[in-house]
Formats: sequence, C-alpha cells, structure tokens
Amino acid sequence: MLGIFQQSSLRIEVAASEQVLRQSLTNSAKLQEWLAPVRLDRGLSEQLQPGLTFTSWVGPIAIQQYVDQVESNNLRLLLSKGIDGFHEWYWGDGWVQSRLEGISLLPLNLAQTGSLLRLRQFLSE
Repeated sequence: MLGIFQQSSLRIEVAASEQVLRQSLTNSAKLQEWLAPVRLDRGLSEQLQPGLTFTSWVGPIAIQQYVDQVESNNLRLLLSKGIDGFHEWYWGDGWVQSRLEGISLLPLNLAQTGSLLRLRQFLSE
C-alpha cells in the first residue's frame, strides 16, 4: 500500500444519548445519512454486525470495511484498499470518540474531523 502512516484520535461532545449514538453508528441507513458525501454499498444490511464486509467510496476511492466488533458502546472496523488500518468508535451519553490509524494517501485527520462534525450536526437536527 502506498501512502503515509497516520493516526488520529478525536473526541467531541454531542447532544445525544448513548443509545442514539449507537443507532447513528451501527444502523446503515442512519450511517449513510450523516456520512454523506461518502457513499456506502447499496443493499447493505440494516445493522452492522461482526463479520460484515462492505465498501464505502470517498469520490472514486474505495475503502473496504470489515466489521470486527460491535458492542453496546464501541465499534471497530478493519480497513483495506484506500486505507490499510482500522477505525474504532467509542461513545457514551453526550460524547463520541473516533480513533483512526492506517496507511493512506488520503488526509485521514481532515476526513475524521469532517465526519465527526457531520455526526454532531446530524444529531442536533
């Protein structure tokens, strides 16, 4: 994989309960809503479950995601293709944290910051 090793951890406050955050991060329809303009596979199952593999696109760049772990307050995705690494999400009442690590030509910290801000905006609507 060509690219630069990058790692980033961000945590923000949000106006949402732990349950609402879990739905926003593990329900594919809600995920697609707030992740736009990132596109997800069509026909993706309703809930992300361990063992599920799907592809997302950032413009023309495909990122394959394997759902490694889904718990009551965390989600771990193993990434390949456009990013070789992992993305972990943790959440609780009023906060969400994202940890992203991998090799990529994409500016991961910028993309991660944008995603968290879109999630915050989605939750405030």
